[in-house]
Amino acid sequence: MHATLATPPDRSPAGAHIPAPVTPAPTRDRRPRDPYLLATLLFVAYAALSLGRYRHLATRSWDLGIFEQAVRAYAHLRAPVAELKGPGTNILGDHFSPVTALLAPAYRLFPTPVTLLVAQAALFALSAVPVTRAAAALLGRRRGLALGIAYGLSWGIQRAVDFDFHEICFAVPLIAFALEAVLTRRRRAALLWALPLVLVKEDLGLTLAAIALVVAVRARRTSRRAVLYALGVAVLGVLATVVTLTLVIPAFNTGDAYAYWDKVGSAGTPLDGLDTKVRTLAWLLIPTTGLLALRSPLLPAALPTLGWRFVSSDAHYWGTDWHYSAVLMPVVSLALADALSRARYSPRPWLRSYALHLPAAVAAASLALTTTLPLSLLTESETYRKPARVSAVERMLKLVPDGASVEANTGPSTRLISRCRVFWVGTAHGVTPDFIALDNTSRSIHDVEAYARQLHPHAAYAVVGAAYGYVLLGRR
Repeated sequence: MHATLATPPDRSPAGAHIPAPVTPAPTRDRRPRDPYLLATLLFVAYAALSLGRYRHLATRSWDLGIFEQAVRAYAHLRAPVAELKGPGTNILGDHFSPVTALLAPAYRLFPTPVTLLVAQAALFALSAVPVTRAAAALLGRRRGLALGIAYGLSWGIQRAVDFDFHEICFAVPLIAFALEAVLTRRRRAALLWALPLVLVKEDLGLTLAAIALVVAVRARRTSRRAVLYALGVAVLGVLATVVTLTLVIPAFNTGDAYAYWDKVGSAGTPLDGLDTKVRTLAWLLIPTTGLLALRSPLLPAALPTLGWRFVSSDAHYWGTDWHYSAVLMPVVSLALADALSRARYSPRPWLRSYALHLPAAVAAASLALTTTLPLSLLTESETYRKPARVSAVERMLKLVPDGASVEANTGPSTRLISRCRVFWVGTAHGVTPDFIALDNTSRSIHDVEAYARQLHPHAAYAVVGAAYGYVLLGRR
């Protein structure tokens, strides 16, 4: 028999045992997923609110139709003409928002206003990622999540979601990512995130300049080169605004001018509507930041938007309605996170205690206020049902063939723009449309055929359909 020889263990030259190499277990990504989970939940909520309003024919204004016409034109590689503003009107001559062309591929696949509403919900929800992530990095996971919830439910974002579609949905995440980069000392990234703001709307070049100045102030003690770059970007932002307002928009405008100059300081003073403006500031700083954001150098990034709104003579800009405050929400939320990170080390015990409890307080305030804000509609079963009246109105509007020209107001236009040439009632100058579609649920028009004759004296129209206060007239 031959004995089986065991293999001797490996030994070092000194005779010590050498353990067999161990393959390390794959490391898990331990970064919190809270920002992404929160953003997903917010997307579902925002989309449900927007689509619920659309399904109920509760569109608030003609803006959704205007942007759909522009995006539809981009999707077919045409100039962004929005004929709701008048026949042949190029939207770049009204507001400079070429960024909306990014929605063209999606709209080409899904030619419906729902595409715009879902995209807006996604962009607003995306902005919660940098806000929550930056707050968590500064304050810890739980407090960061609390600030993310407060931001996602903030009144400014909710009002914007409730206002159908607007181009500022692109600005909100850009500002949020830029300010997150400021707080994490990634100065180049902050400037790069902010630069596209000049393509979102003409006034946002000034917001770009403000963010660049914030970068310069924070870098002044550590990097002279960063200061110079930031100051250069600030100058670029101001120049972009000036050139856009004085050259670019007039070049696309049939009147060779920026149409909104008359709303800036016209027939009024900044003291007009002072009570409304003070209330807006209170809403901006108290429930969202407990006034602590005033201690952060990030807050001046909000000044350009507040400036043009409060200088304007148009009272619609002063208050908390509509979409105008959405771009301010990431500024005040991240300014609060910045201020909280500083206050934790204050020599004043009361301030340290205040900073310790404030994240939970602003989250609780946002939840409480939501009971009176648009997202509260998600708790009502009717939000998820399509009313019978809407189905009847849609069936009536299907009498309009694809490609027809239609003069319409808000309700009918939302169902026709994706397949027809649509003008706003009373603005189809030089065009005699095939149909006139009216939401007359208020009964403000007593004789719709006589009203059609007023609009187009040289044409004859007769009622071809009516449903729940909506009326469709066809040209004889």
